[in-house]
Amino acid sequence: MSDLKNRVESFLKKYEMHSDFVDLDACVKSFISEMERGLAGDSSIAMIPTYIETENPIPPSKKVVVIDAGGTNLRTALVSFDENYKPLIEEFKKYPMPGTGGAVSKDEFFDTLAEYIKDLVPRGDKIGFCFSYPTEIFPSKDGKLIKFSKEVECPEVHGQMIGENLLAHLKEKGVSEDREVIILNDTVATLLTGMISFPEQSFSGYVGYIFGTGINSCYVESNSNITKLEGMDPKHHQIINTECGSFGLPPQGKIDKILDAGTSDPGHYFLEKMMSGGYFGLVVTKTLEKAVEEGIFSADAGKILLDLGRLSTKDVDDYLHNPNNKENILVSSLKDSGQEDREALFYLINNLLERAARLAASSIAGTVLKSEAGKSPLNPVCLTVDGTTFYCFFQFRSRVEQYLREILSGDNQRYFEIVRVEDAPLLGAAIAALTN
Repeated sequence: MSDLKNRVESFLKKYEMHSDFVDLDACVKSFISEMERGLAGDSSIAMIPTYIETENPIPPSKKVVVIDAGGTNLRTALVSFDENYKPLIEEFKKYPMPGTGGAVSKDEFFDTLAEYIKDLVPRGDKIGFCFSYPTEIFPSKDGKLIKFSKEVECPEVHGQMIGENLLAHLKEKGVSEDREVIILNDTVATLLTGMISFPEQSFSGYVGYIFGTGINSCYVESNSNITKLEGMDPKHHQIINTECGSFGLPPQGKIDKILDAGTSDPGHYFLEKMMSGGYFGLVVTKTLEKAVEEGIFSADAGKILLDLGRLSTKDVDDYLHNPNNKENILVSSLKDSGQEDREALFYLINNLLERAARLAASSIAGTVLKSEAGKSPLNPVCLTVDGTTFYCFFQFRSRVEQYLREILSGDNQRYFEIVRVEDAPLLGAAIAALTN
């Protein structure tokens, strides 16, 4: 290893930000322990019951209104399926997510949603709402928002029933049709889409995973293991939305703690803030600030890096993909700096991304192991992963798969196949509405 790389890695270890500080086995064990505690009702991982079962057939040619509220954008459409589960997406539109361009009130939030779909509601039998934020789901399948994440600013919606408020605002706009609203998370939608997309393959179980602006996982659990619920049929199963981005016991580094303290929700979503697309640029920015203090870069390069302010996740990822691309802000800013400065920057970002891959693999592996599926190579787990970041981050998918194979071996041997389905949140929301 070069002296320069050693110096960068020694700095990362000093601040406990190095990828080696993520002990895979310890992280997975801690993660599963928190999952089990969450099923009993006391954990940093919420383990939210969805009341969505997976055995019901999809009625062909029946249309539903679909809303997909993600981290940045909100999408709407009419969706139906034919006899072979081939989807038909009509009237597709994309809008900014309310609350991402500045704070909005409760009435503004729901009025905007109602405006987006008021013309679609008469044409669909139900409304499938993929709502990608921690939400308590009720047996009616409406949901109460726990707290917005991903820097959405709309605190008045915290604690509010999503479907109930949406329907009230639709009526205010003159929509007379009564419609049932099915609320689910994007991770749950991703799992449901995986279940219908590969009919020629035999899977023993299904796991959904999101790695984009935020992170999350879900799996199918026996009602008998969800001890915080009463009166559930122990012979049935339902999807559990883990909300694993809130995992409160990850191996946080010293800089992670500084970053968390400066966010809009300090003390929450520790894991998400260490690795997700919504925060990775900030993780690099905060780490660079300390690296400049420690003299990892030359004085001139250090001043340039500090003057750039907060870097985006795309900026830092693009630098790894091509550290000679002059259109990248980091490349252009350091064009007159020496090779050592540019290499040091690469080593630093790359190691933080390696750490993110270890954290992602730990949360995925914990969910797979908890699902109890994938014990035979003939019937692997279908691991449906959604999120552009997972597939576009520099060598990220291959890194995660490498660590998954390491974790899911020996006594923990599990077989899995990572699959990707286009428009998973939209289609999954439609499946949930049509089958529940």
